[in-house]
Amino acid sequence: MSGGAWSDRFRQRLGGQDPSQPQHVTALVDAILANAREAGASDVHLVPQESGLSMQLRIDGVLQPIAELPKETSSNVVARLKVLSDLLTYRTDVPQEGRVRSDSAAVANGNGNGAPHNSVEMRVSTFPTLFGEKAVVRLFVGSGGFRFLGELGLPEDIETALQRLLDRRNGLLLITGPAGSGKTTTAYAALREIVRSSGSKRSISSLEDPIEAVVPGVAQSQINRAASFDYATGLKSLMRQDPEVIFVGEIRDRNTAETAFQASLTGQLVLTTFHSSSAAGAISRLSDMGIEPYLLRSSVIGIVAQRLLRKLCSCAVDEADGDGGSAVHLGLDVRCAKRPVGCERCGGTGYRGRMIVSELLQPDLSGMGRAILSRGDATEIEGLAVQAGMMTLLRRASLAVEAGQTSPAEVRRVLGWGIS
Repeated sequence: MSGGAWSDRFRQRLGGQDPSQPQHVTALVDAILANAREAGASDVHLVPQESGLSMQLRIDGVLQPIAELPKETSSNVVARLKVLSDLLTYRTDVPQEGRVRSDSAAVANGNGNGAPHNSVEMRVSTFPTLFGEKAVVRLFVGSGGFRFLGELGLPEDIETALQRLLDRRNGLLLITGPAGSGKTTTAYAALREIVRSSGSKRSISSLEDPIEAVVPGVAQSQINRAASFDYATGLKSLMRQDPEVIFVGEIRDRNTAETAFQASLTGQLVLTTFHSSSAAGAISRLSDMGIEPYLLRSSVIGIVAQRLLRKLCSCAVDEADGDGGSAVHLGLDVRCAKRPVGCERCGGTGYRGRMIVSELLQPDLSGMGRAILSRGDATEIEGLAVQAGMMTLLRRASLAVEAGQTSPAEVRRVLGWGIS
């Protein structure tokens, strides 16, 4: 459905509730979260405006306007979300992050009976703005789909290679991409894969900020900077806990990166996420952060870069090439393509659901090791990776276009025009 359809559904869910009733805000927040879950949204944006609280859902990677809530309820809605995620309700002047408690997960189901069946894990982030606190709720699948590598829709060659890398007893595996590209989902799937394949016989620990989903078989810890428990401190202490596999939620600074790299050299398999535009770009970014080339060469066993593309609805039609050629296909090297049309099934958007496109760079192949040691740039390293058999994100996306799974416009929306 489109944003308009979900807006109608939200109004129907609220019904004729009386705003003057004490339980109105609780019911309102329950309705917001239930609506988001039903829509398959990845995020709920609650943005305070001068006139009220703007509510938007990110569906298939695109923000859709849903409703504008009355100004007088704005602060109470955000306060209710803070209560659910154990944040400080009286602090409205600083950003806060938290995870919705498991005993509150039923609000995302819309059943209100406290049953967490097929529940959604949620992370709440608040941020002070001119007209009050903005809140963003990130929703993660708690059960059902996307639990293991085989359920992510990864290309067969990448899935097979990742399975092999996860059996390693040391080394650093990076999962990269921009915000909203599914890095955490892939990382959790990898952790569950390790637990399952090892029969829970490997010691697995994590450091996260915050914990976004519970993974049975993993000793998960949450960063607490107020108590001076950050990534670097936690990693150093964790090394004395006899871990075999360590998941670091995200590398954000040089200290965390250096500690993670050292752990990968002393007998631990380290999984982590990192922000970069490509697999080769991750090496350049880490080098710019001050990580020595010998650490990059010796530690990194694989870098997965990924994006999420909207899938075309069945109403899509063949793109008439005519005289447009490359212009019609937006510069993509494809022989044919389809374009979105829009129908009742897709709410007029032309797209239904999303798919993953990814690339896997393994630095121990070809001459990449020498390029890394000599501080080669991302273009050089990517060229060597392609020679060694790596298929780039753009090529994977182009193949998806030719297969009629997505459109040239969607590829350019997500990957941009910086690559051709």
